[in-house]
Amino acid sequence: MTTTHLRQDGRRPDQLRPVTITRDYLRHPEGSVLVEFGDTKVICTASLEDKVPPFLKGQGKGWVTAEYGMLPRSTNTRMNRERGGPSGRSQEIQRLVGRSLRSVVEMAKLGERTVWVDCDVVQADGGTRTAAITGAFVAVADAIGRLVKTGALPGSPLRDCVAAISVGMVGNRPVLDLNYVEDSTAEVDMNVVMTGAGAFVEVQGTAEQTPFPKARLDELLALAGDGIGRLVDLQRRVLAARDDKQFRL
Repeated sequence: MTTTHLRQDGRRPDQLRPVTITRDYLRHPEGSVLVEFGDTKVICTASLEDKVPPFLKGQGKGWVTAEYGMLPRSTNTRMNRERGGPSGRSQEIQRLVGRSLRSVVEMAKLGERTVWVDCDVVQADGGTRTAAITGAFVAVADAIGRLVKTGALPGSPLRDCVAAISVGMVGNRPVLDLNYVEDSTAEVDMNVVMTGAGAFVEVQGTAEQTPFPKARLDELLALAGDGIGRLVDLQRRVLAARDDKQFRL
């Protein structure tokens, strides 16, 4: 492929940014990960609580919920802290993260306990929600793994992996894993969440300029599926390891 087909950061259209997952990143949480998609960096933690929301009490089921936020200097200019509660954007993203994680957890096998997931963006360069989902799954798996290891659970309630990636049309070309420059100028911007088995959890897509045909949608979904497959392979490699803390794709 010639350089004329390369993106502004030198990647091929179907190439992910360098992805790094650092496990046990913090001391206190039951599960913690630093996930990096290029210059996007998100700390994901999973904390266990031996109770469930009121609407689940007495049902023998667990719950997984998520919160998301961006640090004031995670972007090129300082933003204010969300002191009055999460912004509309933050609420939308944290709900997406929660839905994505719940899609691969059998709540009845979790028992009456809650997994609290916190995703804190320390540096943003596009794709913060997809990085958060991908990293948070590893943090949740580690937290649940502790329950299994101590005998608090007879087996893991995890059904599968779950990961996410962005795709879009930039300069009339389909590209994978958009950074901020690409995301801000994309004709089509899409976030895709899938399980390790290739089932869709959520697809968020928008034509920023010109509506796009179904054939283009199919092309973008196939591109996303390929990228998510590589992320899931990385997740599985991370979770299969015993002593290594950092893994790169």
